[in-house]
Amino acid sequence: MRDQEPGPGHPERRLSTKEAAEALGVKPETVYAYVSRGQLSSRRTPGGRGSTFDPQEVGALARRNRRESSGSPGSGAELSVRTHVTFIDKDRYYFRGVDAVDLVSGHSYEEVAEWLWTGRLRPGVTFTAPEASVSAARRVVEALPEHTGPTDRLRVAAVAAAAVDPLRFDLSEDAVLGTARILIPTLVAALPPKRPTHRDEGSLALRLWGRLSGRPAEPAQLRVLDTALGLLVDHDLAASTLAVRVAASARAHAYAAVSAGLGVLEGPLHGAASGLAHRMLLDVLDLGSAVPVIAEELRAGRRVPGLGHPLYPGEDPRARALFALLEDIPEAAPALAAARDVVATTARHAPLHANVDLALAVLTASCGMESSAGETIFAVARTAGWIAHALEEYGERPLRMRPSGHYVGPKPPQPLPE
Repeated sequence: MRDQEPGPGHPERRLSTKEAAEALGVKPETVYAYVSRGQLSSRRTPGGRGSTFDPQEVGALARRNRRESSGSPGSGAELSVRTHVTFIDKDRYYFRGVDAVDLVSGHSYEEVAEWLWTGRLRPGVTFTAPEASVSAARRVVEALPEHTGPTDRLRVAAVAAAAVDPLRFDLSEDAVLGTARILIPTLVAALPPKRPTHRDEGSLALRLWGRLSGRPAEPAQLRVLDTALGLLVDHDLAASTLAVRVAASARAHAYAAVSAGLGVLEGPLHGAASGLAHRMLLDVLDLGSAVPVIAEELRAGRRVPGLGHPLYPGEDPRARALFALLEDIPEAAPALAAARDVVATTARHAPLHANVDLALAVLTASCGMESSAGETIFAVARTAGWIAHALEEYGERPLRMRPSGHYVGPKPPQPLPE
């Protein structure tokens, strides 16, 4: 770390850790996080245990944080958030600088989650939840109406798990990571199993399979599900992830931050999009051709589900990876053919490529899963990414995710309404 002394005749007093934290609007441990990231330099106190900081450097970082976290009203500036989690570039994306598809191809969902959280791999890691957390989540989920959707079930389960965790307001990194390793398996265990004999053992993908399909999991099918979970773990600042960071900025605990993400995920343009693609594929299989199905979508003025992505000019790399694995599953052949028919038919109207929702639809439609299964896979997978972003946000200035409103209503003061 660089260490600059004040020039002769300029004995500028350096800031203590507490003073630097107050100037930045963060906790003292966050100051040291800035040092570890190379955003601040520090110097040990002579003869002491503490560190000191250059006030000019601290001031510059504080100004940069304010500038990057908000734009002036009406300036047209988009919110920009520093992150070490995911980088998207052309038709590839990276987790902490490592190609995401390559990483997921050799590691389980749990291992990918650990990499995202800590930057370290833990080969063979599995997530387990205490009985108190699982029992509380199951009780509230079982009390919901039968028609309740998967995201609602997961959101209620997250709230129940929070209620039995009296230490949930501890936002230190170790505590949040402990919460994550409990919350994710709790969410899976809270979902009703498709077979009475299903046991919550093995990898998270195996446990989730029993909540999605009544059929036994074949190795190739389980590999596709585990790969889908890893590929979907994060995707930069999607709408649900931004909601999580807003909640974390207000210092909501991890359960509440995840609940905020689940609330946004339920939209048809986000986590629920795979369900629309699933139902479309079933229609194509029933009619034997994509032409009448696509024609009806276009006639109704709807976008064709499962196609196109604003961040990828070509094919979504997540879809490409899943399609390659689905090729090894004989039962997936009809749904794969239907998906290709959809892409080819739509190409006559618009040059759109398959996205991950279409690949999820092939998986769910060919493995005896309901149309909502893709939404469940998406939600469980993305929970790990939300935790990674919440951890980052806990290290930033509180309440920085607070844009200014640009008022365009009647000019005040207006008379009281009669």
